[in-house]
Amino acid sequence: MVVTDGMYLAERAKLQELMQTTRLPVAYALREHVVAGGLLSYGANLAANYRRAATYVDKNLKGAKPADLPVEQATKFELVINLKTARALGLTIPQSMLLRADEVIQ
Repeated sequence: MVVTDGMYLAERAKLQELMQTTRLPVAYALREHVVAGGLLSYGANLAANYRRAATYVDKNLKGAKPADLPVEQATKFELVINLKTARALGLTIPQSMLLRADEVIQ
């Protein structure tokens, strides 16, 4: 499992090169790692979080005090699976898991 960190996200292509040499299955919290070649991710949708953050900016610009705004947690989570990586690792992903995935990368 690779934790969510800006450094890992910025260097995800290099991280995937290194991880593929280990031939170990790795789970991530961000879909961007799976798009770069990681096996699977389950976590919050970054784009949805950024869109939601824009509503806070709007409220602040309209005069709301930041301290008065409620803290929100992510509400949209997604499962992304990279079948190409699974095949390269010699793994078979169960059909039930593929059906539950929000996105399957061929």
